[in-house]
Amino acid sequence: MSAELALIGPILAAMFAAATPLLFAALGETVVEKSGVLNLGVEGMMLMGAVCGFAITVKTGSAPLGLLVAAGAGAAMGALFGVLTLLLLANQVATGLALTLFGVGLSALIGQGFVGIPLEGLPKLNIPGLTDLPVIGQALFGQDLLVYLGVLAVPLVHLFLYRTRAGLVLRAVGENHHAAHALGYKVIRIRFLAVMFGGAMSGLGGAFLSMDYTPMWAENMTSGRGWIALALVVFATWKPVRVMLGAWLFGGVTIAQLHVQGMGIAIPSQLLSMLPYLATVLVLVLISRDVARIRLNAPACLGKLFHPDS
Repeated sequence: MSAELALIGPILAAMFAAATPLLFAALGETVVEKSGVLNLGVEGMMLMGAVCGFAITVKTGSAPLGLLVAAGAGAAMGALFGVLTLLLLANQVATGLALTLFGVGLSALIGQGFVGIPLEGLPKLNIPGLTDLPVIGQALFGQDLLVYLGVLAVPLVHLFLYRTRAGLVLRAVGENHHAAHALGYKVIRIRFLAVMFGGAMSGLGGAFLSMDYTPMWAENMTSGRGWIALALVVFATWKPVRVMLGAWLFGGVTIAQLHVQGMGIAIPSQLLSMLPYLATVLVLVLISRDVARIRLNAPACLGKLFHPDS
């Protein structure tokens, strides 16, 4: 096998790993936005999941407990957002931005005593005979559990949204909350649960960064991935399968810039580090040209406040 071909497997494995935090966060936000809620606090929820999951794992030595706490921390942040926007009717955009700032500051405070502490990453899957396959073995059969959970979450979310009654109700709330309320559905309760689910998924995405991808804790270690996840939801037109493909695309861009730097090509490293974010801006610009398609796929009540008596 040629040296070039031998590099494909590690590159694919790194791409899937880089896409995993985006996949978790974007899938969670897809469900949130399908319910008609716009939560821009994904970055803050990811950071809280990252620091809480890392801290619990370091203190207890239990990675499963760390992941559970990370999901709980993200869900708690989502619940805070829900209280402010669904119960107190605060502006969703402003509250989401405030949630991100709150998450950045609180995670830095909690993580002060954990900066620089190394952590053994999550165990990798190793299937004799499959993991050693050329090219695809390491990428498909040598990842850790969270990578596979992220991929598994795609069909599960798709089935929930489009093949279950609960998913139909959630989408109905996102399309017309007044009609859903008139039919007897608890709009606020449904949206509150969706927001907490989105927070838990963002928390798991952040935990993957601190417990496996790095693995260590550093302030603001998400580096804007929460914002990329938000853009990814629009890029995927609120479809779970497209979210996965988009996450792999952005993960590939991230890994590509790292490999270009490693090859010693005479391009400023700062410019290469900008590539994932430049790709995000470019994709949004291209998508924004098709306004009719966005309006067709976007939930009609996205970002609109609801009060039962209005």
